Amino acid sequence: LGFAFIQHPSLMFEQEVKTLYNSILSDKNCSVNLKIQVLKNLQTYLQEEDTRMQQADRDWKKVAKQEDLKEMGDISSGMSSSIMQLYLKQVLEAFFHTQSSVRHFALNVIALTLNQGLIHPVQCVPYLIAMGTDPEPSMRNKADQQLVEIDKKYAGFIHMKAVAGMKMSYQVQQAINTCPKDPVRGFRHDESSSALCSHLYSMIRGNRQHRRAFLISLLNLFDDTAKTEVNMLLYIADNLACFPYQTQEEPLFIMHHIDITLSVSGSNLLQSFKESMVKDKKKERKPSSDEETESDSNSGSESESEEEASKPRRLRKRVDSDSDSDEENDINAVMKCLPENSAPLIEFANVSQGILLLLMLKQHLKNLCGFSDSKIQKYSPSESAKVYDKAINRKTGVHFHPKQTLDFLQSDMANSKITEEVKRSIVKQYLDFKLLMEHLDPDEEEEDGEVSASTNARNKAITSLLGGGSPKNNAAETEDDESDGEDRGGGTSGVRRR
Repeated sequence: LGFAFIQHPSLMFEQEVKTLYNSILSDKNCSVNLKIQVLKNLQTYLQEEDTRMQQADRDWKKVAKQEDLKEMGDISSGMSSSIMQLYLKQVLEAFFHTQSSVRHFALNVIALTLNQGLIHPVQCVPYLIAMGTDPEPSMRNKADQQLVEIDKKYAGFIHMKAVAGMKMSYQVQQAINTCPKDPVRGFRHDESSSALCSHLYSMIRGNRQHRRAFLISLLNLFDDTAKTEVNMLLYIADNLACFPYQTQEEPLFIMHHIDITLSVSGSNLLQSFKESMVKDKKKERKPSSDEETESDSNSGSESESEEEASKPRRLRKRVDSDSDSDEENDINAVMKCLPENSAPLIEFANVSQGILLLLMLKQHLKNLCGFSDSKIQKYSPSESAKVYDKAINRKTGVHFHPKQTLDFLQSDMANSKITEEVKRSIVKQYLDFKLLMEHLDPDEEEEDGEVSASTNARNKAITSLLGGGSPKNNAAETEDDESDGEDRGGGTSGVRRR
């Protein structure tokens, strides 16, 4: 068939041929050899067409002076353009195939199509970004090269499709992932540990406005309202952790926005969990001062907000001298109020992964670039670019390993049966979150003695939240940093008062 179509391209418009080619390309169960043959046929046709065009061009130059342009018609390029439009979508979808040979031929066809200018390049950009994450260097380089060419001719196209491209690259990685039980990660498993989408970022980072819009769009996916699946969030967090940042402004901008997202999403998360609890058992929860503060802090009136501002001091001292038995009482008190239906618990565990990943990402960037708390706190996105134009001194051996999220995905908690043990762990996570959110308020830090107690409370909450896996000093830094940053995000109670 391929050879017949080279001589008579118009046959490719026939309905039987369209149905045959498109069904072979789009059918997941179809044999790999057939798919490759169809892609090869298209590739050979385009190559032959190219050779024919070059020959025609040479012939034309010989007789150009005698001919009249008005009488000439460029029919052949119009033909190949129409043919490629028919099969383009199925060829692009072949990028998501598990076999690298299928992806290889699909990329060849797209490269030939783009080089001959047969289609508008914008529709290929997200697919090329996705192919830039392929494990095989030759294919990565070819896809990246196409993106560079498109960027030269059409500035802004890459940025416009960057987030869609990131999402598609996750689909490619899912297809390539040989072991479905292992979560899809967003960095290369070699010495460099570079982000899979690092080439995309390096193309965007030159333009400050584009870079910021891109980073904010990625961080917005972690918002509790975005309902992004947990493994995709892990994939994006991996990329954000390993992007090739060059100036201090880039990671500081991300941390600043993480703080804002945390203060809003964290409050929403606690509120929705609290609302799912069984109301008539409130009295049983009274003795727990942790719960008490929470019921205050979630109430809307001004006076209660002021009351809340004074409460954390008592709470801090309580937490600081807190014994495990007190914590146990808190967990038991909340356990009694859990609804029969365990859906809200699973929902909380699911949504909280996004917030945990942001906490981990912020701590990772802080350790990687060696920023102090005060530097993170003082940063303002509206300041002139020159202030933060200094190069980053990257620390070596700092790896991004969000243990809690990996455990969550590997145990498939979202679909597993809820046991008492799982319930307890989710309730403990809820109490840690609540404690963390209470200590993100700026107006708590007044006297020196108070600050250390508050810091200890934060350290404790964040160490519990992040699985206690990080070294002691890291945990302390995280919490500190988390709180300070959060203060800049407006502080939780500020958001609530508003």
